[in-house]
Amino acid sequence: MPLVTTPVVAPPPGETPPSIALPEIGYASITYIDPTGTRWPMTDLLADWYTLAEGVSGLGAAPYVLTSDPHPRGGARLRHVQPQPRTIVWPLLVKGANHLAFTANWRALATAFTRTLRRGPDGTRTPGILEVARPDGSARQISVYYQQGWEGRGQTATGITWDSAVVTLWCEDPYWVDAEPVAVHREYGTASDFQAPFPTVSSSQVLGQTTVTNPGDADVWPTWTITGPASAVTFTRQDTGEAFTLNPTAVGHGNLLAGEKVTVRTDPPQVRYQDGSNWIGALNWPAASLWSLPPGDTDVTFQLSGATAGSAVDLSFHPRYETA
Repeated sequence: MPLVTTPVVAPPPGETPPSIALPEIGYASITYIDPTGTRWPMTDLLADWYTLAEGVSGLGAAPYVLTSDPHPRGGARLRHVQPQPRTIVWPLLVKGANHLAFTANWRALATAFTRTLRRGPDGTRTPGILEVARPDGSARQISVYYQQGWEGRGQTATGITWDSAVVTLWCEDPYWVDAEPVAVHREYGTASDFQAPFPTVSSSQVLGQTTVTNPGDADVWPTWTITGPASAVTFTRQDTGEAFTLNPTAVGHGNLLAGEKVTVRTDPPQVRYQDGSNWIGALNWPAASLWSLPPGDTDVTFQLSGATAGSAVDLSFHPRYETA
């Protein structure tokens, strides 16, 4: 008689598994999000798979390599600090009501992790995401790639209705990022209350002189979205003087018309018109400096030429943190 197995079903998007105590971070709810967007709860002790807290590591501060120079009076002086990729060790227990149910769970989880190494139709690999949620509703995430460890214990009684694996996950960016972005909006304003609904100015040249706060522990490279009308846009970081200018005429388009949008990513550098076409040539190379925002407050200026009603600039970034 064939055995009836229970299909592997992940919880609905947004559902948070229970919190458990984990090394380096305390009580938290953990979810793994595979490259397809499927959410796998990692801390629900009533589920058919869950994290074995003993043995978890790699959730603390990012690793660094320090470069120093000998000092003539003895010792050395720190010259350079380089963040290194992070490795997370993640032990998991997998079980099932019977052998076929266990095997289905084991295979499904193996695929969820290892598919981070497969290239998609565009030739790129999509990482998984490890998400750490706190009781206050905040969450931090880190992108991960499977490295090794999806192997059973190989001991008597394992591999029938339960087994465990110690997975190693590799993170090319060692920093955790806030699940929610910080967003700043500046729009051309006609005569209006300066403070309502957000700071506005009526000049057709200077759209916004503002202080942007990065609440994280590390530099971030923001994404900018420009909405026309505009003939040129210059973004300046006041403390360093770094700046870059978007000039639509450089790519043969002419001025941005009302409602037309261009998105500028600063890391990696990318400029896309609203139809997806490549506008990297619209930046003022080689002088362009796609600057970052350091932790804390930074004074910035968005300067538009040809701005009228509807002209706007939107800035967004995900703060980056040392720990989960």
